[in-house]
Amino acid sequence: MAKFALGCLGVVVIVFIFLLIGGCSAYNGLVQLSQDVDSKWAQVQTDYQRRNDLIPNLVNTVAGAANFEKSTLVEITNARASVGQVKIDPTKAPTDPAQFAQFQSAQNQLGGALSRLLVVSERYPDLQANANFRGLQAELEGTENRIAVSRMNFNNSTQAYDTAIKSFPAVLYAGAAGFQYKPYFEATPGADKPPTVNFNFGGASPAPAQ
Repeated sequence: MAKFALGCLGVVVIVFIFLLIGGCSAYNGLVQLSQDVDSKWAQVQTDYQRRNDLIPNLVNTVAGAANFEKSTLVEITNARASVGQVKIDPTKAPTDPAQFAQFQSAQNQLGGALSRLLVVSERYPDLQANANFRGLQAELEGTENRIAVSRMNFNNSTQAYDTAIKSFPAVLYAGAAGFQYKPYFEATPGADKPPTVNFNFGGASPAPAQ
């Protein structure tokens, strides 16, 4: 009887050890996934900030064009100000869906305003001939491409993390251990594509978007 009891105890100890090792491994995996999400989020913030830093010079250059549509410049200025009002940690991915939605909406509005400015600028040959403006167009195009890529990478990383915290055995302890769901960019129309930047310096109308 004693041998049987010792045998059962040994089985329990072995099972406990396996569960402990598996739990530690799963926990460490969640830590790595969470850190990867934060890293991807920091890159998103860096690319958005790069775009934000281009705007003052772009607006000043465009404002120098004779009779340029002032409403377009006001729209960009207001959109940039709205982005600045969204206070969000640039180094840690948010866990509040409402805050994230506000951030995404503000950035999408700014991106839309910049797209409209570039379309309107096609009507001004003198502006298109401005070397500084052409350089800013090229920088903006490159930045929008970076934003599209960094958003995609962030979404992939976040989806992997969110899936992990809902999977067994992590679902049993993830919430208690501080691993919360993290929202990601929704597939809004055109959100995964950079705005079309047409380098059409000959004055012809830009081609319609596909």
